[in-house]
Amino acid sequence: MLLASLPIPSSGSVQRGRLRSGATRLLRSCLAKVGYKMNGGNGHNPHLTFINPPKRVVSLVPSLSESIIELGIGDHLVGITDFCPDPTGESDLTVAVGGTRSPDIEAISDLKPELVLANQEENSLETIQELEELGIPVWVTFPKNVDDAIRILWAIARIFHIEKEAAPRLTHLERMLDWTRRASLMSPSLKVFCPIWQEENEQAGLWWMTINKETYVDSVISISGGENIFKMRERSYPLEADLGLAEAEIAGERDTRYPRVTVEEVKALSPEVVLLPSEPYSFGEEEREQVLNTLEGTPAVQEGKVFLLDGRLLTWHGTHLAHALTEVPSYLNFD
Repeated sequence: MLLASLPIPSSGSVQRGRLRSGATRLLRSCLAKVGYKMNGGNGHNPHLTFINPPKRVVSLVPSLSESIIELGIGDHLVGITDFCPDPTGESDLTVAVGGTRSPDIEAISDLKPELVLANQEENSLETIQELEELGIPVWVTFPKNVDDAIRILWAIARIFHIEKEAAPRLTHLERMLDWTRRASLMSPSLKVFCPIWQEENEQAGLWWMTINKETYVDSVISISGGENIFKMRERSYPLEADLGLAEAEIAGERDTRYPRVTVEEVKALSPEVVLLPSEPYSFGEEEREQVLNTLEGTPAVQEGKVFLLDGRLLTWHGTHLAHALTEVPSYLNFD
C-alpha cells in the first residue's frame, strides 16, 4: 500500500517548533491505533501519512475549504467554519462548527473527524491543543509564500489520492505562477503600502498594521510586481515602541512579521501604490478617503493609485492563488 504524505511547511519559530513536536508525539500514538502512520522528520516538518484517504474532514481554514471543494473532494468535508464556502451539492451533511479563532470543540469531536485542517495564523494554539488532547489528527499549515501554497495543494492531492485528477489544475497554476514571476521582472517594481488593520492612538494618532517580507501577503505582492515598502520592518513591543513612543522590549518568541506603522513612516517611504484589502480589516470607501487625506503628497495619492480590493486575493492561499495571479498584477501596472 502506497502511503500519501502530507508535509507541514517548516516554520522556523521556537513557538511553532514546540507546537509541531508536541503534535508529532501525540499523533504518532493516536494514529498508530487507527491504521495511520507518521513518517520520520524533525519537529518542524513531520509528515502525516494516511493509508487510505480520510473520509471525514473538518476544515477550520476558509481557503483550504475552498481548495478541497474546487479539487472535487468537497464530499469529504463534514465540518467547516462560519467563514468557509459551503460545499452545497458536495456534502449535504456538512456542519458549521463556529469561527476560525474559537470553534466549537465539542461539535468537532462529535463529527468524529479523521483529519482537521488548521492554519497557524487563523486558528489559535489553544484550539489545536484541545483537538490534539482529544486524539484528533490535526494538520497545521503555515504557508509563508506562494510556493508554499502550491506545495500544500500537491500534498492535499496526495493524501486524498487525487494526484492524477488534480494534476492538470495544479500544473496550470504552476505555469501561471511562473508567467507572473517572469512578467514582474520586465518592469521596475512599484513601491507598495498594504495595511491590514488600522486604529487610533491618543499620542500617535492614526496607525496601521502592515506586513513584512516573511508573510504570504508580501509574497503575493512581490510576485505581482510590487515592492512592499515595509518588507524589512519588524514589529516592536509594546505598541508604543512600534509607534516610536517608548523603548522596545526584547521580542523573544513573539511574532515580528506584522509591524504597526505611523502616518509619518508611510509618507517618508513614498508609496506609489496603496492596497486596501477587505480583510482582515474591512477597508471601505471611508477608510480610502482617510488615506487620501492623510497620505496627501505621496505618489500613490497624487497618481490616483489608492485601491480597495478583495482581501482574499492577498490572504487566501490554496486554489484562490489563481485569482490573485490574475488580478493583483492589474493593480501594479502590468497585465
